[in-house]
Amino acid sequence: MSHNPTEVFAGGIVLAAAIGFAVYAGQAAGLSRAGSTYDLNASFRSLEGVSVGTDVRLAGVKIGTVTGVGLNPETFRADTVFSVKEGIEIPDDSAVIISSEGLLGGNFVEIMPGGSPFAFEAGDEIEDTQGAVSLISLLVKFVAGGGEEES
Repeated sequence: MSHNPTEVFAGGIVLAAAIGFAVYAGQAAGLSRAGSTYDLNASFRSLEGVSVGTDVRLAGVKIGTVTGVGLNPETFRADTVFSVKEGIEIPDDSAVIISSEGLLGGNFVEIMPGGSPFAFEAGDEIEDTQGAVSLISLLVKFVAGGGEEES
């Protein structure tokens, strides 16, 4: 069985492109562990649009990912664990907000830094949280309240 050198060359290029794409996709999804991280916890009333793997951002820059989501059966709140890159110190009076990338974009976890000189330690819980705002519920409130006139 003979092999055409052109076919072998084309197959090698396709294989190299596939490996390059797999490496790029892994890095874009945050699967590579280029540096160490530490975990923080937060509890939200509504975690709509956020799941494991969702970005955690500070000033619009990705600094971590959501690593765990679960329902607390006692408080009926969404307990969330997220990792933050080592070396990024978050003030201990910071707030965590579920933000949207736009009208049709996905949600992400945004950290709003405070001004405290003290920082969160690994495993600490951020108390100041604001859950996701549902666009549908806002539209329903607007439509329902839009027809009322005050006298």
